[in-house]
Amino acid sequence: MPATAQPAYLLLADGHFFTGRSFGKSGTATGEICFNTGMTGYQEVFTDPSYTGQVLIMNNVHIGNYGVKPTDVESGTVKIRGLIGRNLEEQFSRMQATGNLHDYLLDNHIVAIEGVDTRALVAHVRTKGAMNCIISTEISDPAALKAALQEVPDMDGLELASTVSTQEEYELGDPAASLKVAVLDFGVKQHILECLVSRGVHLRVFPAKTPIEKLKAFSPNGYFLSNGPGDPSAMPYAVTTIQAILQENLPVFGICLGHQLLALANKIPTFKMHHGHRGLNHPVKNIITGRCEITTQNHGFGVDPLAVRQHPDVEVTHVNLNDDSIEGIRMKNRPAFSVQYHPESTPGPHDSRYLFDDFVQMMQVG
Repeated sequence: MPATAQPAYLLLADGHFFTGRSFGKSGTATGEICFNTGMTGYQEVFTDPSYTGQVLIMNNVHIGNYGVKPTDVESGTVKIRGLIGRNLEEQFSRMQATGNLHDYLLDNHIVAIEGVDTRALVAHVRTKGAMNCIISTEISDPAALKAALQEVPDMDGLELASTVSTQEEYELGDPAASLKVAVLDFGVKQHILECLVSRGVHLRVFPAKTPIEKLKAFSPNGYFLSNGPGDPSAMPYAVTTIQAILQENLPVFGICLGHQLLALANKIPTFKMHHGHRGLNHPVKNIITGRCEITTQNHGFGVDPLAVRQHPDVEVTHVNLNDDSIEGIRMKNRPAFSVQYHPESTPGPHDSRYLFDDFVQMMQVG
């Protein structure tokens, strides 16, 4: 806690009101409240573009105790709208760290509140579901906070991917590599790209709204559909492009939002989840191999479980062992597959990185 910490206030859309202490930037922040159950990897979480538009509760009691460093990121800036913690730590103990969490949030203009009973708050969100919230050091009156909160759009129906996508094409990896992948960037995490490059793949990363003709001009051996924020059903432009990609009959791999968009391209609906999955310890079963994986997850939308199981050309490959939600699919008539979770696993266990090997092998065989 900074020595000069001022009061901060948190109001949920259902009227629940909390008082705490300011941490990071003073001001007001709004967005959809969500929680992450991970005990570590907070900097990677904060910089994940999939958290765009959200106010994040970190469920672990102490956040910030190992500081920050430039390499522990998934994008160039912090993407969360605001942060809620029990104890947000200014002091840190890691020798490799280059700064503390308070200054990091200040530099990235992030409003945060600490001193909140996050266990009780998470239990409330689990019961009541995702909703908008507001954090402020400027407004203390609940009625005024409620009025400001009513101006915040719901995540359901909100298109955010194009706001975090790259605006210019760029390339990674060896241009002389035998395999080339066209990446559709809906908010891609840097470690996903690194997992592909480390397997000898040359990447060209394209803006979210790139037309199929431009993707094909790269002459790729395969296509990658990235993670990202917002409601997939609000992205008809991406669904149309993916349907055209599938006609190329080349290997396609999707992660998270890319998984949902692959489902939509097959006319399988998506839906807004009650409170989503976010953390580093979600158990998933690969029903093709029978093996289980501990996975990293970050999503508030899912693929309709009934519709996907009734689809003649798509089969389920992975299921969540906590709630039986759909965690992976593959097409029967195309070399295309996707998973809802994050196999790059930063932060998190590396149980699922074999999926990148599967994608590379598909391109080599093809």
